[in-house]
Amino acid sequence: MASAEIAAEHERILREIESTDTNCIGPTLRSVYDGQEHGLFMDKLEGRIRNHDREIEKMCNHHFQGFVDSITELLKVRGEAQKLKVSKTKERHEQRYIYYPALCTLEQLEQSCLPKAGGYRFCAIMAENIPVLRTHIRDVSMSDLKDFLESIRKHSDKIGETAMKQVGLCVFSAANKQKTITHRNQCQLGGGRVLGQPVQKASSRALVPGAHDLVDFSPVYRCLHIYTVLGSRDTFESYYRKQRRKQARLVLQPHSNMHETLEGYRRYFNQIVGFFVVEDHILHTTQGLVNRAYVEELWEVALSKTIAALRTHSSYCTDPDLILDLKNLIVLFADTLQGYGFPVNQLFDMLLEMRDQYGEILLKKWNLSFRQIIDQDNYSPIPVSTEEEYRRISGQFPFQDPELEKMSFPKKLPFSEFVPKVYSQLKEFIYACLKYSEDLHLSSTEIDDMIRKSTNLLLTRTLSHCLQYAIKKKNVGLAELVQIIINTTHLEMSCHYLEEFISNITNVPPDGVNATKLYGTSTFKDARHSAEEEIYTNLNLKIDQFLQLADYDWMAAQGGGQASDYLSDLIAFLCSTFSVFTHLPGKVAQTACMSACKHLSTSLLQLLLEADVRQVSMGALQQFNVDVKECERFARAGPVPGFQGDTLLLAFIDLRQLLDLFTQWDWSTYLADYGRPTCKYLRVNPHTALALLEKMKDTSRKNNMFAQFRKNERDKQKLIDTVVKQLRNLIAAHQS
Repeated sequence: MASAEIAAEHERILREIESTDTNCIGPTLRSVYDGQEHGLFMDKLEGRIRNHDREIEKMCNHHFQGFVDSITELLKVRGEAQKLKVSKTKERHEQRYIYYPALCTLEQLEQSCLPKAGGYRFCAIMAENIPVLRTHIRDVSMSDLKDFLESIRKHSDKIGETAMKQVGLCVFSAANKQKTITHRNQCQLGGGRVLGQPVQKASSRALVPGAHDLVDFSPVYRCLHIYTVLGSRDTFESYYRKQRRKQARLVLQPHSNMHETLEGYRRYFNQIVGFFVVEDHILHTTQGLVNRAYVEELWEVALSKTIAALRTHSSYCTDPDLILDLKNLIVLFADTLQGYGFPVNQLFDMLLEMRDQYGEILLKKWNLSFRQIIDQDNYSPIPVSTEEEYRRISGQFPFQDPELEKMSFPKKLPFSEFVPKVYSQLKEFIYACLKYSEDLHLSSTEIDDMIRKSTNLLLTRTLSHCLQYAIKKKNVGLAELVQIIINTTHLEMSCHYLEEFISNITNVPPDGVNATKLYGTSTFKDARHSAEEEIYTNLNLKIDQFLQLADYDWMAAQGGGQASDYLSDLIAFLCSTFSVFTHLPGKVAQTACMSACKHLSTSLLQLLLEADVRQVSMGALQQFNVDVKECERFARAGPVPGFQGDTLLLAFIDLRQLLDLFTQWDWSTYLADYGRPTCKYLRVNPHTALALLEKMKDTSRKNNMFAQFRKNERDKQKLIDTVVKQLRNLIAAHQS
């Protein structure tokens, strides 16, 4: 073979060796060993190797430092990847920071170093592994993100607690500086935000102090950056939002027993606040990972579910203290989220709905308090032995009596313990209403109106029913009813002090155009009237009980010289009863006395005319007349002051005229003057006279007293028959 041909063949073999994989180089080498000029080929191969060595050395000298740095970085990645498998949380935290620099190194290798290194095998291997490393870095960073999501799920409660505590401290500090119920000093939250004020620009935002110490946000930033560099930002955003929505659903699901304790509500609020504090931080520290529309959508759903849960669980509550604590917690919850720019008006609207529930629970509680006061009261004037006791009671109840103050100790206040205790409870109720109205962003006028309306419900519904319970209670006596009247009279007089008390704590004048007036006066007046009616009824029942003891001998030949025992006892009872009426308003005592006398007079007349009493003798009428005279002596004696002249005697006028007519047998006058205004027996009804005369007619026929005086008996009977006939004619004439 010619030398030129041999040289060309050797060159071909050398190129084939340079470009062929080592696994396929066998046939090429065999052609070298089978061919001629083997030594010449080896010389040429040695020369080619020296040339390549010089080129490699030249290139390495040019890229040596960058190459070394790249290899060093890759070795670090390999080393840190090994540590990832065996290290604990702290070691993993430290190695996370190399992901982005590693990506940069890979990009530098891929874009700059490897192309310049040429087509060497190791370069190809490195180029093939770069996508694998990128995938590994992406997966590891996603693992870090999942750890982050789990961490914020676990720490949401603590983050929310920290945020709400910070707001609570600010509000408490402001309240100490300005002791009012409707205004608070402005209080900064986190990065310069002010409660109740528009949220400032994003540049001024920061987490509530202390919350960022609980969660490391760097994984989400790195993962977002890595996915952005890898061109998968949309995938990352979608994944993050999907996972956070799932977490939101879990956060917004309350425990079934949340309503049992305040801590149940507190944990619920802490988790929600923690969730949105994190989202707010992500919103303002990342470029579009979440946006305002996404956060507002989440909040709208959260607000709706939160309000629904609160309505359901708060409806189980029957403790006003728990409702009040819950209200304060909701206000703190709302103020905290409002500081982050979330609208919370619906929460305050719900608090106004809860106010009605709170009011109903208060009414039930105060109903028990009033009942307890009523059941424990002794219905006796309060005795005071010293000036200190007198001042103490005067401090509890606004009572002024110049005459009583002049009296020396010991002395008695006119009302029982019921009065200062009820008045104190009314004030406590007003305070309880005021506590709920605080921090609801209401005006003084709205607070004043709310308190007055709630107090009116307490007066007209709760206290009114309790007073009726006291009045209608079993075994309540006249003395107790008298004391109830005295008590309600003093409470009625104190109503304007309650008006002033409300005005003082709300700073709203009680005489304003739109001010709601308290119904205390009408409440106590109605109760007093009810007690008065009960006194009248009880007096009549007592009178009826005495009358049931009456035991007249309707066939007696002649009357006795003194009043019947039952009537004497009745008069003694009435005298004793009216003696305790001294502290009653004058008209009440007079009305009770007049009512009792009228009832006694009417009952005596009914007793005389009873159908069971078929016969009445003149002797029986004489005894009956003695009893009526005893009643008249009682009336004439003035058992209660204030009656003019013989006014009280008028209660017995019907009986007096009827008995005078029969005992004096003055029928001629009665029949002659009947119907005239000046008639002596104007109050005697002819029907009544006829009924009683019929009873006497039967008696006259059977009375043995007239047996020896037959002529007188016949004359008497004729006279009775004549009067009966005339009375019947008189009745018939007036009926026609």
